[in-house]
Amino acid sequence: MAINEKNILNRLYFIAGCMFVFAVLVVVKLVNIQFVHGDEYRDIAEKRTIQNVKIPANRGNVYSADGSLLATSIPKYDIRFDALAPTAKTFEKYLKSFCDSLAQFHGKSSSDYQQKFRKARINKNRYVLLARDLGYSDYVRMRNFPLLNLGAFRGGLIVEQNTKREHPMGGIAERTIGYERIDEQGNVTRPGIDGAFGIKYLRGTDGYRWKQKIGKGQWKPIADYNEIEPKDGYDVYTTINVNMQDIAHHALLEQLEKYKAEHGCVVVMDVKTGEVKAISNLGKSESGKYYEKRNYAVWESHEPGSTFKLMALAVALDDKVIDTSAIVDTEKGVLTYYGKKVRDSKHGGYGKISVAKAFEVSSNTGIVKAIYEGYKDKPKQFVQGLYDMNLDEKLNLPIIGEGEPIIPHPDNKKRWSGIALQWMAYGYGVSFTPLQTLAFYNAIANDGEMVKPRFLKEVKEFGNTIESFDKEVINPRICKPETVAKLQALLKNVVEKKHGTGHGLYAENFSMAGKTGTCQKDYANKDKLNYISSFAGYFPADNPKYSCIVVIHEPDKSVGYYGADVSGPVFKKIAQKIYTDTPINDTVDDLDANDIKVEKNYQAYFDMAQKYKTVMPDLKGLPAMDAVTLLENMGLKVKLVGSGKVKSQSVSKGNKVSKSQTIVLELS
Repeated sequence: MAINEKNILNRLYFIAGCMFVFAVLVVVKLVNIQFVHGDEYRDIAEKRTIQNVKIPANRGNVYSADGSLLATSIPKYDIRFDALAPTAKTFEKYLKSFCDSLAQFHGKSSSDYQQKFRKARINKNRYVLLARDLGYSDYVRMRNFPLLNLGAFRGGLIVEQNTKREHPMGGIAERTIGYERIDEQGNVTRPGIDGAFGIKYLRGTDGYRWKQKIGKGQWKPIADYNEIEPKDGYDVYTTINVNMQDIAHHALLEQLEKYKAEHGCVVVMDVKTGEVKAISNLGKSESGKYYEKRNYAVWESHEPGSTFKLMALAVALDDKVIDTSAIVDTEKGVLTYYGKKVRDSKHGGYGKISVAKAFEVSSNTGIVKAIYEGYKDKPKQFVQGLYDMNLDEKLNLPIIGEGEPIIPHPDNKKRWSGIALQWMAYGYGVSFTPLQTLAFYNAIANDGEMVKPRFLKEVKEFGNTIESFDKEVINPRICKPETVAKLQALLKNVVEKKHGTGHGLYAENFSMAGKTGTCQKDYANKDKLNYISSFAGYFPADNPKYSCIVVIHEPDKSVGYYGADVSGPVFKKIAQKIYTDTPINDTVDDLDANDIKVEKNYQAYFDMAQKYKTVMPDLKGLPAMDAVTLLENMGLKVKLVGSGKVKSQSVSKGNKVSKSQTIVLELS
């Protein structure tokens, strides 16, 4: 027994020792938590129960040049109810009147709400949803309901505010206006104006508000006020003209639908200032509808085709390697270099013609031969001439995603070959975005001064100008004045001369200048062969006010694909709508479209429609598109019969008309 007792005592001593060691370890751990890591653990605990939550500032608004709203942040409110916040006495005192107000607001039963909130109080629900996505006026109305008007602590009011970015113009110019988005990983997407100027101007400064965790991942504001109030962003006023934007959008859309094209873009720019007045980018959806899919004008760099011939001639004329009067042999419309053929669209070619005519008829063989003969022994000089006109440089637009211009150099063996010079001459092997091409054409219209395309006029806060923007000159003289004059004459003749590729765009009472372009796309694979149709130019031809480019990708080849047929008509519609012949007489009896003599802008149509909105004008001879605009601005409905210009109208000149009356126009 003595031995057993001794063993038992040893075991008891061992257990007691283990317990002592464990107790010591516990004490050490507590001391460590309290004094060594105390601040750290207290901070973690506090973060789990209290957080200083960011309140995003309202982004500034984006406006057009005339103050029309293009993008705005609309505050939205979610209202919730903490069923445990009011005392029992307060809860019972205001419950019925609170539920009556809610029932009237939502069109539901007051008794149902009373039952719902009693149940919520029993279940200790501190996060009952009352309304979601309320506008400001409804939010103010609800927070003044009985019980809620006592605030967060006494009345249980919980308000959660967020903002939504909206575009009042809908899909028109949506990609250019753009947005700024931040995903859950913190990645920022900033396309368009909204994104480009977000950080510096539009974003504002976020505020902060303390919130307390109330269980189940739900957080409730600790106070009715913000710890730091958010500061709204500045308002941005763009160069966009909403009338011109609407014109460009619908003219492009109509042609894309007609030719079942894959996508296209239009840009209209002020010649002197570089202000972008309109920009439309439309791509086809899977369902066949067109929408602002990508900012093709800024992003998409592609081979320009024949619109590049203007750039090639600018270098050659400046170097005096050739002159517009020089004669070139188009050699029956086919040239061969290293087994590769350059062909004219006209079978058999044009014979021996001047360089000027070769440009006007867009003879590939004529222009290629002229450039090749002038620079075959000095290709670096030709390329350097293009570089000197800044064609190898980006425009450095504030809008993110500008495509790279590509001009191969003889020293770059990967891009240069025995046919590089010849192919460059008519727009292959080089690459530009539509806006980069337009900047060059705009420079010719601007007597040689290249200006940077600009999207911003000024930045304001509460109506006060914070910063304004003026034109930026990229190159004060891209080529010699005599070269500019010759190029201007060539562009004018493309439209005015009967043999010019743009002759179908000619209008007797309205002058335009420009160049057609038809470029093969995916030509390495004949099964995928498509076309890019373009027209770049300016209007009026003399003392031009606006430049414009139209680029349409992959039109239905069975319908048509030449630049003169596909893109040219879009240019003409836009030009005539923006800056066309308009009636200027003061009396109704004299409103005869055939007496038009002075060029006015599109606004004159609108002004006249407002002045004579109850009396029918004489529309005979007016293009259908302009007649429709005039009548619709008068509040009338229009039915067209045929196509072309107005031949007759169902209501005679001078007769009274009423709003929403239908006018039938017969066209010829």
